[in-house]
Amino acid sequence: MATLLYPSFQVKTYPLPTAENPMGFPVAEGDSFLPIVEPSGEVTGRACRRYIHSGVKLLHPVVHLHIVNRNGDIYLQKRSMNKDLLPGRWDTAVGGHVEFGESVPEALFREAGEELGMFDFNPVFIRDYVYESKVELELVNVFACVGNFTPKPDGDEVEEGRYWSVREIEDCFEKSILTPNFEREFSMIRKELEALL
Repeated sequence: MATLLYPSFQVKTYPLPTAENPMGFPVAEGDSFLPIVEPSGEVTGRACRRYIHSGVKLLHPVVHLHIVNRNGDIYLQKRSMNKDLLPGRWDTAVGGHVEFGESVPEALFREAGEELGMFDFNPVFIRDYVYESKVELELVNVFACVGNFTPKPDGDEVEEGRYWSVREIEDCFEKSILTPNFEREFSMIRKELEALL
């Protein structure tokens, strides 16, 4: 797990103001700031979520939680149609950004609570890796938990959710049903998930 190392001094806020744009990127009401990091976890700056999703490819940390039941089925969430990235696709049970000032575990529990109403679980760290999509660059911190949980999707960020068999997941690969990041990540960690049972 990438331990985020926040400096004792104020970090830069991106984008930096220029002569043409002295105010930098306009921050809308309700925008949250995310840490900009090195792969080591060292925090070097911050930027609002909209700027990070504008294609600038600043490395920022995220958390993913895979939920596995005692039968070996994997819980997936269907992303809300309100999402700016990949709406309506099935994805990791919990996924979200680490906000500026948060630690990775704090973000994991906050996101699980917000998206699925889950607060009582014991996460196991699986791995971290850098993922690059067309619009962003993420330092992904992957966790899993095992148990017969009954998640309660919030209806705002998560449209619905259910448990899938491994076969069912694999049958949906490359059919625009699952997010590309989930397909890649599941292929990387499938053996680790099975080892938890």
